[in-house]
Formats: sequence, structure tokens, C-alpha cells
Amino acid sequence: MAQFKPSANAKEIFIQGVTAEGKVFRPSDWAERLAGVMSAFRPGGAMPGDHISYSPWCVPTSINGVKCVIVQVELRDAEPMAWDFVINFGIDNDMVITEACSLP
Repeated sequence: MAQFKPSANAKEIFIQGVTAEGKVFRPSDWAERLAGVMSAFRPGGAMPGDHISYSPWCVPTSINGVKCVIVQVELRDAEPMAWDFVINFGIDNDMVITEACSLP
């Protein structure tokens, strides 16, 4: 299995809804489903009613028409198993995974 280790200054990871071969990942609502599964993992832990909102650590979005999930690196330190799950979802599905960092 491939590994993904973000650089030391990475703040966010983008799991993009395209494969390494450039094919659009299906189903079309994969980002919302993945973020929904991750909704319980959040700063301070899950609270009543949290199931109806996304975690700030794992948010679905669309960038230039491509579905993405933005994963905050903070998730790795707070919930290592949840981090492994979401990153391995991208790896297992041969999705493009990139990172972003804060610029000084």
C-alpha cells in the first residue's frame, strides 16, 4: 500500500475527486459521504447535534469544478485512526492527494 506523509509545514491535505489517471471519481457525492463519516471527529469531541454538521477537520468542497475533501493536519494529532482512515480512502482509491501550507 502506498504511503502519504505530509511535509512538516503542511496545514491542509486536499483529497481530489480524480484518480492518478485523470478519471473522475464516482459516486458524485463521495466527498459529502466521506466528510459525513468523519463528522464526529472534531475539536473537543462529538456533542449532541454534531451529526448534522461537518467536522472543521474534514470539509467537502469543490475547487475548479473538482470535488475535494479538505483535511486539516490537526486531525492526525487528535485522532490518528480517523486520519489514517481518511488518508487511506484517498490512497486506496488512487485519488490525487496534495497538501497546502501557510505562507509567511
